[in-house]
Amino acid sequence: MGHRGVYWFEVVTKGRTAHGCMPFLGVSAIEHIGEILEAFRAELLPALASRVTRMPVVPEGARRATLNVNALVGGQPAQGIQTPCVADRSHAIFDRRFLIEEGFEAAKAEIVELLERTARRVPEMRFELEDLMVVHPVQTPEGSPLVDSLKRTIPEVLGRQSAIIASPGTYDQKHVARIAGVEDCVGYGPGILELAHQPDEYCGIEDLVNATKVLALTTLDLAGTA
Repeated sequence: MGHRGVYWFEVVTKGRTAHGCMPFLGVSAIEHIGEILEAFRAELLPALASRVTRMPVVPEGARRATLNVNALVGGQPAQGIQTPCVADRSHAIFDRRFLIEEGFEAAKAEIVELLERTARRVPEMRFELEDLMVVHPVQTPEGSPLVDSLKRTIPEVLGRQSAIIASPGTYDQKHVARIAGVEDCVGYGPGILELAHQPDEYCGIEDLVNATKVLALTTLDLAGTA
């Protein structure tokens, strides 16, 4: 039935290098990215955890706004030959999942305000914010004939009623709805949500066969030939 929005962004902090024996002559970009991470942990994450969408997202924890640190890099390559230097550059990439009730503009403004407030508090902090990806939330319209058809065909195959849910992550519905303009679209298929992006992610053969049957029956139903 839909999914939350996605805002991927990168924060780069810029310091000033100095010899490692005299770090007080430099400005550590790593320490500054640490200040930002702490500000996100202490101020932003509690606020996000308090927001719950009306969309039926599963699992339950994904009904809230969330923030994940995708990557963190700073200073010299850990595998390389080390030199005694204060890091003059560090960056982190974040994955912010925002609710349909929040919207992208408000989600980004909240990030910007917290970054600016942190920079005012921390001496000599300099940062840059870059948008990497923005995906707006989507939701299948109420009364969609596609949803009604799936409600009829799923019990035929599985022998039980289906649940209308929204995905914790995004999928191709965003392209079909936003680019092609086809709002009567859903994400349906086999698999176990909790296994997504896990080392041993798999799809059961029986689930694959059943999903294929449902899609075939739904196509016939919508075409009026079932």
